[in-house]
Amino acid sequence: MSRDALHGRGVRSNASGRYERFAREAFDDGWAEEAATPLETIVTPESARTIISRNTSPDISFDQSINPYRGCEHGCVYCYARPNHAYAGLSPGLDFETKLFVKANAAELLEREFAKASYRPRTIMLGGVTDIYQPIERGYGVTRAVLQVMERWRHPVALITKSQLVIRDIDILAPLAARGLAKAAISVTTLDRRLARVMEPRAAAPHRRVETIRALAEAGVPVTVMAAPIIPGVNDSEIEAILEHCAAAGASAAGYVVLRLPLEIKDLFREWLAQHFPDRAGRVLALVRQMRGGRDYDPEWGKRQKGEGPYAQLIADRFARACRRLGLDKPRLPLDHSQFRRPIESGDQQELFGGA
Repeated sequence: MSRDALHGRGVRSNASGRYERFAREAFDDGWAEEAATPLETIVTPESARTIISRNTSPDISFDQSINPYRGCEHGCVYCYARPNHAYAGLSPGLDFETKLFVKANAAELLEREFAKASYRPRTIMLGGVTDIYQPIERGYGVTRAVLQVMERWRHPVALITKSQLVIRDIDILAPLAARGLAKAAISVTTLDRRLARVMEPRAAAPHRRVETIRALAEAGVPVTVMAAPIIPGVNDSEIEAILEHCAAAGASAAGYVVLRLPLEIKDLFREWLAQHFPDRAGRVLALVRQMRGGRDYDPEWGKRQKGEGPYAQLIADRFARACRRLGLDKPRLPLDHSQFRRPIESGDQQELFGGA
């Protein structure tokens, strides 16, 4: 494929997923006389059978999550969710950011889950393996519909995004937050617009994310800034600056994750480095392995998020020092699980599986 065909995309290749019987990958032999047609985003509706995913991972802060979409048009080269596309027989490369799936019945499924007599409320995280406010949310509105269900049932909800579109839903999030039922995390990986453009080509620009933190905080929604991922030799020099800008905008807590390179991501990331940072590619990969016990990735609980070794400790110390200085080291308050009730109990006369 030509360079024009991949404009605005995060990776350069589309190798077959690891479960495919035959390996296929497009190859440009240089003989094409005309520029290839830019890749379009294809969205396929799917009828999900369940909507709440549950996990028992000891190193993440939630055990329930909802992802209204599969794949993500933001195209972040480092996204740890890319390998999931292989389960659909698609590539974790370009397919992940161009062939998307929408769970159009998410809100209805959530209503049914909440209505079960056996359901017990616990905080649900929106996002995690997709961005719930990626560009297609403007048209499909699945995330907003899910939040409306949360509001009617007074259910605690947390979310993570790097999109300014979340501001659209402040009319729902602010009243929930006033009840202690909502909080948000905004991912800010760099303040450098040029780096963001090649690292996260279709995500909001860095200054827009800082503005998003300010808007949410001013509306009373508690905001955590997530510096994730921290990539040694690429954006690790910005740790303090990111935290300073976000604290000034109203963030009340902070977290970070160091770069993870499981499965197909390691090859996609190497390709990206060779294209954009050929002068430092070797050093970046050496530092990654130094934090991963000599490997590209260590999946062990407790190590996969932060890494280990001298360089990982240096990052941890810098992050902790900056958080203390900026007041971002306060414990994150848990959300209230006691207000959960059926809509009819709170005076909402909308139909249970319909509604406005």
